[in-house]
Amino acid sequence: MLIRQATADDLPAIYRLVAELAEYEKEPEALTATIEDYRKDFAAGFFEAVVAEHPVSGQITGMALYYLTYSTWKGRMLYLEDFVVESASRQLGLGQQLFDAVFERARAYECRLVKWQVLDWNEPAIAFYRKQGAIIEDNWWSCKIFT
Repeated sequence: MLIRQATADDLPAIYRLVAELAEYEKEPEALTATIEDYRKDFAAGFFEAVVAEHPVSGQITGMALYYLTYSTWKGRMLYLEDFVVESASRQLGLGQQLFDAVFERARAYECRLVKWQVLDWNEPAIAFYRKQGAIIEDNWWSCKIFT
């Protein structure tokens, strides 16, 4: 697989993978952003992504979508918003390659921290993150308000 920075042409595949992730997380109705939103926001630089592309077919089989943010305690930070490999392509090492690519981007941006969330019931993801040496916090709760 080829791991590379995403382009605007990859957005439909990224959107498809996000929809697959929403299904996996048992919240397909929660995906309310549209492909048009993705196109507009990608062009405006609100997010970046790395993708796993099959070298022969060109099919995108995995992606990690992230953006830069700031930690008042640590400084420059990269937030990993979504990270998914399509179910048919799991267990091939793509997740590790995508995860490593995100950290390469974080180092290139001189980030001091990479942060993300994982659902408490997603044991395969939790095991993967623990294998990476991640600190999985259980004392901070996520908060949100829709505008």
